[in-house]
Amino acid sequence: MAKPILQTRPPSFPRDRILSITAAAAVILTFLAVLTFTDPRATFSSLLSARNAAACGGASTNTSQVSTEKTFYDDPETRYTIDKPMVNWDEKRRHWLNNNPAFAAKSKNGVIVVTGSQPSACKNPLGDHLLLRFFKNKIDYCRIHGYEIFYNNAFLDPKMRSFWAKIPVIKAAMVAHPEKEWVFWVDSDAIFTDMDFKVPFERYEEHNLVVHGWPKMIYEEKSWVAVNAGVFLMRNCQWSMDFLDAWAEMGPTSPDYKKWGRILKSTLKDKMFPESDDQSALIYLILKGRKKWREMIYVENKYSLHGYWLGIVGKLDGGKYAERLRRRRHAEAASEGCAAEREEGGGGRRRPFVTHFTGCQPCSGEHNPAYEGDSCYVGMEKALNYADNQVLRSYGFVHPDINNGSYVTPLPFDFHGDEF
Repeated sequence: MAKPILQTRPPSFPRDRILSITAAAAVILTFLAVLTFTDPRATFSSLLSARNAAACGGASTNTSQVSTEKTFYDDPETRYTIDKPMVNWDEKRRHWLNNNPAFAAKSKNGVIVVTGSQPSACKNPLGDHLLLRFFKNKIDYCRIHGYEIFYNNAFLDPKMRSFWAKIPVIKAAMVAHPEKEWVFWVDSDAIFTDMDFKVPFERYEEHNLVVHGWPKMIYEEKSWVAVNAGVFLMRNCQWSMDFLDAWAEMGPTSPDYKKWGRILKSTLKDKMFPESDDQSALIYLILKGRKKWREMIYVENKYSLHGYWLGIVGKLDGGKYAERLRRRRHAEAASEGCAAEREEGGGGRRRPFVTHFTGCQPCSGEHNPAYEGDSCYVGMEKALNYADNQVLRSYGFVHPDINNGSYVTPLPFDFHGDEF
């Protein structure tokens, strides 16, 4: 009977392992060398990404491959500025999308959120910190919903400052992003306070501009506050390019700027200052502008595209909008679906989508005298933490007191939703 062969010396494990690793590395390097020869832009990480996308049932869309065919970007007459009108924008944009199908596939209701602030530091010692937190809030909302965001802190036209600064920024954003169907302008002092809410774009298929307002206040009362110009949606199209030009004609770049101030003050009964401003000009275009403007503007009031902060913040901690965190955990990427499920089941009150701190001036600190003491700061702190709780719950934490943003606690697995 043959005896078993016994190992009488230590195995050469280190040497064998090194030989195996060396051989594997040689195979990988050879594969990458061949791949790079056939596609110079290919990388190992891109291969893994494509493989993972396929494994998860997703399409691997390579948006890094931009067409080399000439488009409006190659035309020296194309301007990003407001001093020259954009013509044939729909055709130019369509041509670009046809030549870049990877972007075109994602363009339907694609959104870029545009916001910004002044180029200089804030006078208010807390101003820059507050603007950072306001910006974080917008980044959180965009990440949850898959939107892009552009933050501008430069005056793209030296004469268009303060509330007029948005017009040149929006035009430039449209030219820079032909793949986006909507530009979502949000003032720096506005906060998303319903992080799950998704804009019902299907409602606006026949419109190009969506503003928050009240028809009675526009057409009967002719009020300066009938519409808010600090938060709105504008479609990326020729109509919008033309509308921006018409809007800007009432602004500081116009030789009739002072004249427009007088016209707007006489038209809008409660306008208290003589200067032409963006909001009064917008209401005037809705009220007395050409039919082509009026029929394409949707005045929204079924949800808070713009919510006046003074009527909201007192209800965030224990009142109408007090947050009740849901028991079931979910991935942050599933927030939209969970919100839809909650609303379909009738399981929740609608939170204000946007809370706008009009008149608080967080950067300068020179708030409206009608707002007593530190009411603006207290309100901003509440709203920011209220919104942040909706983000933090996906990461397992919570601000137990929305008046204190510096303190968080872990969220217990079996919480009932009423503890916080």
